[in-house]
Amino acid sequence: MVINDLWYLAERATTCAESAYHTLKATYEPPLELSHRKHVSRRRFRTLARRITETGAPYGSQTIVYRTTGEMLLVRHDAVELWVLPGGELDPNETFVDAAKRELKEEAGIEGTYDGLAMLTRIEVVHEQYSTWGVLPIFLATAQSNSLSVTDPDEEISEARWFATLPDDTRDRADLLRWRAHAL
Repeated sequence: MVINDLWYLAERATTCAESAYHTLKATYEPPLELSHRKHVSRRRFRTLARRITETGAPYGSQTIVYRTTGEMLLVRHDAVELWVLPGGELDPNETFVDAAKRELKEEAGIEGTYDGLAMLTRIEVVHEQYSTWGVLPIFLATAQSNSLSVTDPDEEISEARWFATLPDDTRDRADLLRWRAHAL
């Protein structure tokens, strides 16, 4: 008899997500909170639920980087063929903000002055009757320099660029526009 462990994995992931969520809420000023639901395959559900049990997050953390001119930094993610915020998964024993800082340096070649949490998105992950959720913390930073260079060790990012107007092929474009209207 094969035992289906997805229910147990989902419950563990949910507990870890709740812990991460409450820690972020207690640490930072109230951010813009959003929610998304993703229907995924069984294999992808298992992968994301395992990530959530490790960190509370299915995708790691990201950074919104703004210049005083109002331009936003985006990086080109070749695998998904979209402009995205710099960010990625956490390394072992890394905090969300430390991961965001590391990813910003790797994907755009710059450092930022971090100003707290801009958005906190709840990502619900669903496969058939199984569901869990994780957090996606998106930090806010001001660029310390304007000179961009990609040194992504994963070779997923091909370009970094400043945008006054977000391109149509920006991942989560509606969320970023909502944040911009909320924060600026």
